[in-house]
Amino acid sequence: MAAPVKKVPLRKCTGCQEMKSKKEMLRILRTAEGEIIVDTSGRKNGRGAYVCRCMDCFEKAVKSKGLERALKVRVPEETYESLKKEIESIEER
Repeated sequence: MAAPVKKVPLRKCTGCQEMKSKKEMLRILRTAEGEIIVDTSGRKNGRGAYVCRCMDCFEKAVKSKGLERALKVRVPEETYESLKKEIESIEER
């Protein structure tokens, strides 16, 4: 008897609109306090939006306001700058 096939959770990138596995994506999170952070664990409580691990997709998500729609909140420019720095540091790893 064959082992059951484990379902891989898929998420849609808010930048390029492609469906990819959850592990390939970065989760950007809006906490209950309204703070917007990068959730590296993917398990924190709050509303999440997913972006591919490349700067191009993040920039597309910013330009098209995909992050704002997914997080259902207006994102200030300073927050985009801090997210950009965090993503750059993650991309270098």
